[in-house]
Amino acid sequence: MKVGTDGVLLGAWTQSSPPPKNILDIGTGTGLIALMMAQKFTNAKIDALEIDHAASKQASINFKSSPWKNRIHSIHQSLQKFCIKTSKKYDLIISNPPYFSTDIKSKNNERNIARFTDSLPFSELLDGVNMLLTKEGSFTTIIPFNTEEEFIVLASKQNIYAQHINYVRGNNNAPIKRSLINFSRKKLNSALKKNELTIENSRHNYTNAYIKLTKAFYINM
Repeated sequence: MKVGTDGVLLGAWTQSSPPPKNILDIGTGTGLIALMMAQKFTNAKIDALEIDHAASKQASINFKSSPWKNRIHSIHQSLQKFCIKTSKKYDLIISNPPYFSTDIKSKNNERNIARFTDSLPFSELLDGVNMLLTKEGSFTTIIPFNTEEEFIVLASKQNIYAQHINYVRGNNNAPIKRSLINFSRKKLNSALKKNELTIENSRHNYTNAYIKLTKAFYINM
C-alpha cells in the first residue's frame, strides 16, 4: 500500500473548478492522494478516510511530516460508519477504491482490505458519495476498465453522472486497463468527454503525456 501508479494518476488527473474548499479522500491508504490534493488545491482542507489501522496511522505520520499538516486530517473509520456520524459535505470527493472481487486473496489482511471489494463494494462507495457530496460537487475515481459500465450505471442510480473518462493503457501495444472518471450531479446535454493516456513508450521510458500530467508530483520526472 505504498505509492502506486493508479493513485498517482488519479491525484494528478483530478481537477475541480472552482477550486474545492473541502475534499474527502475515501480509502487514503498511507495518504498519497490526500497529499497530492493538498499540493494541488492550496486553500482546501482534506479529510483522509481509511479503515485499516496501520495504514491510517502511517498516513497521519506522513501528513504531519508534510508542508500541509494543518490542512489534512487522518480519520481511521469505515466509510459506512463515517456517513452515519458526520454532517459534513464535500465539494470534491476522490477515491482509489478496492476492486478485486474474484482473485485469490493473500494471507495479508491489510492488503486484502486495500484490494478487495468486500470492505467497500462499489454500491456502498457510491451510497457514501451521494450522502457526502455537495449539490455542485464532483467525484473522481480510477477503476478497472472492465468494471466501468457497471460503475457508471450504479452511479446514475444515485443521480451521479459521468462527465469525463480518461482511458489508461500501459504502453501502445497494451489493452486499456484503467478508467479515470469524473462525475457530478449534472446530467450531460452533450456527448460524454473521452480521451486516452498511454503511460510508457517502453519500460521506464515514459510518454510526454504522462510526464506532463504527473511531473509536479515526482522528484525526478
